Amino acid sequence: MHIQLKSIYGSLNYKGTNERGQSFQFSGKKESVSPMESVLMAAAACSSIDVEIFLEKMRQPFDRIEVDVKGERVDAVPAIFSDIHIHYKIYGNIKPEKAKKAVEMSMDKYCSVSIMLSAGVNMTHSHEIIND
Repeated sequence: MHIQLKSIYGSLNYKGTNERGQSFQFSGKKESVSPMESVLMAAAACSSIDVEIFLEKMRQPFDRIEVDVKGERVDAVPAIFSDIHIHYKIYGNIKPEKAKKAVEMSMDKYCSVSIMLSAGVNMTHSHEIIND
């Protein structure tokens, strides 16, 4: 895995590009996503991909997954995360025990981002099933 980061349009703004040419913008001036926000997004995306794969393998019909992530940072420099809570909203007619298993498998065994973060951050999770 390799990425390249370059300064763009003024100070504290960067674009990261992967080997496939896909890019993501970061800002230290709140003009785009902050690096710490991107960490939360990465944890949500990584685990949601897992949950989706597991639910499909379990033959659980769902419409979509939405995730709310709250990160608490320490009041010091560096302002690292002390706590991260990931809450999954799974839309569809699925069995509660299957949703629970899918989320737990991701958070406890498969999501590389969340597992890496859990080495230094108190990671918690919850979920709900929404039939709409």
